[in-house]
Amino acid sequence: MKTHRAGLALSALFFAALVTAQTTTPTPTNRQRTRRENAQSEVDAARQTVENFAVDPNLTWFRDHARESRGLLICSMVVRAGFILGGSGGRCVLVTKSDQGFAGPAFYTIGTASIGFQAGVDRSEIILLAMTQRAVDSLMSSSVKLGAGASVSAGPVGAGTGAVTTDFVSFSRSRGIYAGVNVSGAVIRPTSSFNNAFYGKSISPINIIVQRKGHNPGGDALIATVKKLFGEK
Repeated sequence: MKTHRAGLALSALFFAALVTAQTTTPTPTNRQRTRRENAQSEVDAARQTVENFAVDPNLTWFRDHARESRGLLICSMVVRAGFILGGSGGRCVLVTKSDQGFAGPAFYTIGTASIGFQAGVDRSEIILLAMTQRAVDSLMSSSVKLGAGASVSAGPVGAGTGAVTTDFVSFSRSRGIYAGVNVSGAVIRPTSSFNNAFYGKSISPINIIVQRKGHNPGGDALIATVKKLFGEK
């Protein structure tokens, strides 16, 4: 009798464990958690970069015309070498604005051996203002080469003069100084692993920016900072 009861008890425990395994949501792996944390760090760094640009005395034109743009591609740290294929590059996040409001962030990498750094500059913060819908649309593709798939010009120092005629206008800082980094020829690609990790599901820039199917509270502070730059609450 005792043996029979023990067998029933073991069966019950096995059944309970089986049900629990089938109904419990799988926990993230260490790699997924690390990737999500890294994505959040990129978002936080992007917010700081926007704040830096908002107070830099050399970037008056940037502040005066940012609200005319359709979005910002914010690269909090672009390095001279060693990121992509031994060339220059870094990670970026995109925030856009349309009649539906602000959307993002979506994650990207920027990299090519042809990014032109001034002498003595090893890393910079870069913000690309997407001045046209073509600029935003180009970032919905699998990759875009600046200067080929979309036109780009370097933003002016100070107040600046003249009208913008390119899809993107780039601005950069290094150690608090206008760095004048040339991004023509740079290749920009979505970073699927970061997008998926940040939003907890398989998601593309089109889903995030156009269809607005993703939201993570971790991006709210960045959106609020960009709204302030655009003169909105």
